[in-house]
Amino acid sequence: MNSKPMILVIEDDETVSGFVCAILSANDYNPIKAVKGKEGVALAASHSPDLILLDLGLPDMDGIEVLKTIRSWTQTPVIVVSARYHEREKVEALDLGANDYVTKPFGTAELLARIRNAMRQYQRGKAQEMPERVIVGGLEIHYEKRLVSVDGKEVHVTPIEYKLVVLLSKNLGKVLTYDFIMREIWGPYANEIESLRVNMANIRRKLEKNPAEPRYIVTEVGVGYRMVDE
Repeated sequence: MNSKPMILVIEDDETVSGFVCAILSANDYNPIKAVKGKEGVALAASHSPDLILLDLGLPDMDGIEVLKTIRSWTQTPVIVVSARYHEREKVEALDLGANDYVTKPFGTAELLARIRNAMRQYQRGKAQEMPERVIVGGLEIHYEKRLVSVDGKEVHVTPIEYKLVVLLSKNLGKVLTYDFIMREIWGPYANEIESLRVNMANIRRKLEKNPAEPRYIVTEVGVGYRMVDE
């Protein structure tokens, strides 16, 4: 898995987004970008980024609506980066769940510092919710390092596969329905059952000695999946 934190840049100005993505790449982040609000929402759902940089002045929908939609299913850190400078607009964005607000034009060092702070606060909150790692038999998921290993050997998983493994590991022994998993990973409006099945099949091939007789993640036919609690 690419261990670099993924940052989604939702910005319609290609010059600004190109500049920001170049800064992010140079500082060991993995940037992806969207130029429209609906595209940004879709990428937020499909790629599960570690942080989102959101412009408010988008061509197809207002950034505030994008923020509301994203906040309806995920607490991923969102930093608003906008030319709107009025206090009421900042307050509205922050009240709706933005983690921070940066006014254009901005300094590179300031933006990077805001990103580090937002991610640090988010990780601190998650650390309080769950342990550093979970071990089930030979399977180990190390949350802080974003590593998955089996019998002491690191397993390379995609970002979506990692999100699925983490979701199941946070609910050891509990059956998670297909709808619940899709909502948690891809958002409330997703219908990604085929993507879910493909990703789960890939995960099993990577984690299980015999995918046909899984030791770690079992299927509850017609219902969903469960990570065993050994």
